[in-house]
Amino acid sequence: MILIDLLQNIILKGTIGDTGISVTDIQFDSRKIGQGSVFVATRGTATDGHDFISMAIEKGAKAIVCEEYPTEKIDGITYILVENSSDALGKIASAWYGFPSGKLILVGVTGTNGKTTIATLLYQMFRQLGYKTGLFSTVCNYVDDVAVEATHTTPDSLALNELLARMVEAGCKYAFMEVSSHSVEQRRIAGLEFDGGIFTNITRDHIDYHLTFENYLKAKKRFFDDLSPEAFALTNVDDKNGLVMLQNTKAQKYTYSLRSMADFKTKILEHGFDGMLLDMNNREVNVSFVGKFNASNLSAVFGAAVLLGQDELEVLRIISSLHSVSGRFETFRAPSGYTAIVDYAHTPDALNNVIGAINQILQGNGRLITVVGCGGNRDKGKRPMMAREAVDGSWKAILTSDNPRFEEPQDILNDMLAGLDVTQKNKSLAIVDRREAIKTACAIAQAGDVVLIAGKGHEDYQIIQGVKYHFDDREEVQACF
Repeated sequence: MILIDLLQNIILKGTIGDTGISVTDIQFDSRKIGQGSVFVATRGTATDGHDFISMAIEKGAKAIVCEEYPTEKIDGITYILVENSSDALGKIASAWYGFPSGKLILVGVTGTNGKTTIATLLYQMFRQLGYKTGLFSTVCNYVDDVAVEATHTTPDSLALNELLARMVEAGCKYAFMEVSSHSVEQRRIAGLEFDGGIFTNITRDHIDYHLTFENYLKAKKRFFDDLSPEAFALTNVDDKNGLVMLQNTKAQKYTYSLRSMADFKTKILEHGFDGMLLDMNNREVNVSFVGKFNASNLSAVFGAAVLLGQDELEVLRIISSLHSVSGRFETFRAPSGYTAIVDYAHTPDALNNVIGAINQILQGNGRLITVVGCGGNRDKGKRPMMAREAVDGSWKAILTSDNPRFEEPQDILNDMLAGLDVTQKNKSLAIVDRREAIKTACAIAQAGDVVLIAGKGHEDYQIIQGVKYHFDDREEVQACF
């Protein structure tokens, strides 16, 4: 491909050399450079691609995209100067793969909680409606019915556009994508044409990366700021920052809610561990989901499907047949009569929502035993908050490990315990080994009780000292049975 053709949507600050050269591929990892590559020198949190420009040229790169020229410039090499290399990478990747996002209907879902559920249910719904559909998800990516392993909530720009191109080639008409705050901040989604955006909610998360809640909020909002006038922006007005997302968007604005007047209004009429009876825009529908947070998620799914031109009654019929996403409020019934629930809740707000949903159903007729931990090398500030949420909402809370990474598990537990007073500590146990924590919770559970195992959900591993070990909460629960 000719280099100049890859630069058509980028504002260039300068060029040195021939932009009419033919290039063989695009890379932002210098280790993957081959003869004729374009090397995009992006700035990461740990490394700066500008430090590897010489290496890239030695390995065969013919063009360098950078935010500042290297001190030494090599004859025969083309240098492209841009304002933001990560932004340029996204746009170059899009051009390389033939602008695939413009060849299907792409909808992004962003927020702290609910992204996976909403994106996955929309994917399932549109396949049931008869469309070939793609999915970008924390759990797994799909090119229609072909699974592609997910390594990030939102892949890097090259992987994103390569997958989108595969979706187009497979005949997909729709694609639904989880859009993480990291992907917005790091401009992984630059160059993509979104036909719609959905906002779920925002609470404390990823402060280790964004440093402040305000920065985290701005990253989410930028996604909506960048939507085109032809797109729709659907926001949850039950979240106090829901309308903030719409402040500067050029997209067509819509709302959904459980509590307020909205374009898509949902009310819970009945609820139990087997599901809920909902009123969605004055039509009743039975669903197999539990909890207010899931009623809100389904309201977003309903609204998005209708905004994409689908018939309301058919959408509601399919909603009644959908099932929970893997590791999201996944329910198991023990032979001895208690219920175990595995959920991905790994933020204070998500944990509060899940515990609240369980207690609303229990209404004192049974005890809640919660198993929860906090990840290592991540936001330490939420550790005491997670412990308090677990203890305050449960009969007994068992604090344990959850991907300690390079930290000592006991140090993480100490941070969690530091948030508890004497009375709260008396309601808790600290068990470092997650398997033993789950066994203990199941051993003390009686008929009618609920054991909530929170934090990992669909994950089938534990990361300890940088090594991934197989571990699946769902398998552990069933082993206890």
